[in-house]
Amino acid sequence: MATSRRIKRKSKTRRKILYTVIVVSMLLLSGVLVFAINLSLETRNATSKMYEPLERDTKESDVNDKYKKAKAEDSAFTLLLAGIENQEKAKYGRSDVLIVATVNPKTEKISMVSIPRDTRVYIPDLGYQDKINHSYANGGINYTINTVENLLDIPIDYYVSTDFQGFEDIVNTVGGVDVEVPFTFKAQLTGSLKWKTYTKGPMSLNGNEALAYVRMRKKDPQGDMGRNIRQKQVIQEIINKGTSVSNITKIDDMIKDVGNNVKTNIPASEYFSLIKMYQKIKSSPIEQLQIEGYDDTRKGVYYFIPKDESLEEVKKQLKLNLDDFGQNAQSEIKTNKQSDDYSIGE
Repeated sequence: MATSRRIKRKSKTRRKILYTVIVVSMLLLSGVLVFAINLSLETRNATSKMYEPLERDTKESDVNDKYKKAKAEDSAFTLLLAGIENQEKAKYGRSDVLIVATVNPKTEKISMVSIPRDTRVYIPDLGYQDKINHSYANGGINYTINTVENLLDIPIDYYVSTDFQGFEDIVNTVGGVDVEVPFTFKAQLTGSLKWKTYTKGPMSLNGNEALAYVRMRKKDPQGDMGRNIRQKQVIQEIINKGTSVSNITKIDDMIKDVGNNVKTNIPASEYFSLIKMYQKIKSSPIEQLQIEGYDDTRKGVYYFIPKDESLEEVKKQLKLNLDDFGQNAQSEIKTNKQSDDYSIGE
């Protein structure tokens, strides 16, 4: 009898343990499902808010055929990053940051150039020359892309734009960014208008501090080149942190931030292939190109005037990286140049 009772107690204990395991498993599974459903809904809502095709994307004409090309996972493409400064009573605001990147998955190379906001350029949609940031102020991203394509002589496949608040929110969501400050300087923060001291060496910055860090130009000994380097630092850090395992639980928050503040013409159907591509080349060094030029004042207005030879060199390098054999072409150019130099020496 005692043995029988022990067997029954053990059987009840096993059933309780099994029942507990089942309940806990169901609760965990439910939690995962709720998270997945919520994430799916957030992603769908965010991508719906984010997606804003260009005017030419919605038109069918032979003129726009050159911009419509099938994007395989290993196809080279161009991307325009635009940081928008919202201004009161302005329909569009102004583009404070313009960065063009050519990405070549086959050669695993990224080339990047920042266009100074005061660059004097021809704006096709307006029919006259003005500061490049006025292209956005007058016609938004459509005017801006037309102007950038005219300046650099390359098609822009994709764009991603965000306002300053969106930039701050994204940096804060990923837990801030760690940067290597090249020299000590002070910059005024947006909103509070307080002054922040950036000390030479490693620093951790929140969103508001990171925004002032990438916008400061006048106190940089290298001018726009220095600002370009700082922008690249922060962009790389955001991407690295945003795709890290430690931030997996913040995915839904990041999607909310992106959905509320970012616009792009990248279709949701291409996100997966772009993510796969990034995982492949994320460790590749970024080739930082620079448009050299000089300051000029015309009728009391300040402009940055690009030097023709520098602009042509930037165009050439960007085009080389869009070529599937860009690295080989670059090597051939160097080899030919060395041969020419040797012949001259003889």
